[in-house]
Amino acid sequence: MAKFEVGDHVRWNSEAGHVTGTIKRVHTRDFDYKGHKRRASKEEPQYEIESDKTDHVAAHKEGALEKI
Repeated sequence: MAKFEVGDHVRWNSEAGHVTGTIKRVHTRDFDYKGHKRRASKEEPQYEIESDKTDHVAAHKEGALEKI
């Protein structure tokens, strides 16, 4: 079961430091993301998150995210 929901505000660590954003989509099945196959399931969902500072959208596993 997904720990986060669409609309949740989260933080994650990137190469440039901590980034914050809003979850736009929760994936519970494998999906294509920027030309790459990403693995996801109900037990291990992945999240598409739109950055607060840019229009960049990132995909992350649950363990990389912290709700703020």
